[in-house]
Amino acid sequence: MVVGIDVGTTAVKGVLLGEDARALAVSEHQHDLQSPRPTWAEEDPSEWWEGVVAVLAQLLDGRDAESIGAVGVSGMVPAVIGLDTAGRPVRPSIQQNDARADSEIQWFAERFEEGALFDVSGATWNQQVVAPTLLWLLRNEPDRWSQVVRVTGSYEYITQRLGAEPYTERNWALESGLWDVRSGRWLESILEAAGASVDQLGPVRAAHEIVGVVGREASEATGLAEGTPLIAGSADHIAAAFAAGLRTPGDVVMKFGGAGDFLYVADTFAPVRELFIDYHDYPDAFVINGCMASSGSLVKWFKKNFEPGRSFPELDAMAAGVPAGAEGLIVLPYFLGEKTPLHDPDARGTFVGLTLTHTSAHVHRAILEAVAFAFRHHLEVLEAAGHTVQRVTMMDGGARSPLWRKILASVLDRDVLHLEGGSSGSAIGVGLLAGVSAGRWTWDDVPTFVRVAGTTPPERAWVDRYWRLYGVYRDLYLRLQSLYPELQEALRG
Repeated sequence: MVVGIDVGTTAVKGVLLGEDARALAVSEHQHDLQSPRPTWAEEDPSEWWEGVVAVLAQLLDGRDAESIGAVGVSGMVPAVIGLDTAGRPVRPSIQQNDARADSEIQWFAERFEEGALFDVSGATWNQQVVAPTLLWLLRNEPDRWSQVVRVTGSYEYITQRLGAEPYTERNWALESGLWDVRSGRWLESILEAAGASVDQLGPVRAAHEIVGVVGREASEATGLAEGTPLIAGSADHIAAAFAAGLRTPGDVVMKFGGAGDFLYVADTFAPVRELFIDYHDYPDAFVINGCMASSGSLVKWFKKNFEPGRSFPELDAMAAGVPAGAEGLIVLPYFLGEKTPLHDPDARGTFVGLTLTHTSAHVHRAILEAVAFAFRHHLEVLEAAGHTVQRVTMMDGGARSPLWRKILASVLDRDVLHLEGGSSGSAIGVGLLAGVSAGRWTWDDVPTFVRVAGTTPPERAWVDRYWRLYGVYRDLYLRLQSLYPELQEALRG
């Protein structure tokens, strides 16, 4: 058996895979995304650890821990966690969808030519890259920053707490904008400008590499056997792509988690300026991808604040009674600013077209539609760069919603596949990766494990309406873009 654990935006999820890669057990433990100030996105790493302990207790209940061949952890990337000399976080993590460092982004953009950065790292100066966040910490929390001896990410933190030696998985390195893909070295001049050093990072390891074994203290806390191998782990969206069998150019995976991930495989380092690029978990491949700051977290926000007594299926049932297009209500889903393809930390969540006849059902449906529109925007950017999309797969929590699947298929005017495994896609992916590292199966075996649960065709009566409203959706942002910075100034007082 092998274990896959995913540290997600809103929950730790785990899966125990048997020899045929079928899930023998799954578990989930909720935690919250914290936004103590507008545009901030933070989490408490101690809550992740509590979730890991709780999830492993359920996965291992009644099973022989000695039979676990390897453990893999995936997570949000590039989360920024500063550790002190004892390996303790000095503050909450700063998440990948945090947008606080807007002035620092501008500072770097004025000093480091973006074209040169893009050529070696595939990055541009935006809220995803890490250097502005490090500079923000230096400027705004110097006492905390002075305690930081290591900077790490979400899944590296958990893997190290399980017993691994300090390391940086190569997708954290690549997405950080601090890594030169062509030379395989850290960009020291940018690190120095951020007040950081190479000593606080690395060594850089590939996702499938063994980086240590479960230690005694972690064994006592989790029930894992001491000495169980630990792999470097994977960015959550790349693990999801791995689990979905994303291996052939032309296939796209749309991952509906707390954030929204758009994933397309490439066999060369060929970045698209509006999007990101990552190493694939498969050797010698890359994934061109985008990440929307809010997806499932927006749905959860609406439920928590406006319909706390209803379940998600109940909200979907209400929204299914509303016509496509929510009777003229359109949402711009930029509640934490927006990452790809806009790269606009000042963008804001916006409701346009509200009337006194609109209800919670309309709002819920308009939110689902907004996320689908945002995914379509990504697909158009990819195709404009010369790539061809052949097949679309939807996965993670949002894929459990038949209504959301039908909305996405109709917005894209394409059939949409969804997979078995529900919301555990990233955990399954990193579990499969652990199985490869442990010799349980080969790289070529992994695509054979993909199990399609069904195909959702477009609803023909919705397609034309969504086509028209998508144009309005795109135009709204262009019309409002100049006003968002003024709102940002108002938030600062």
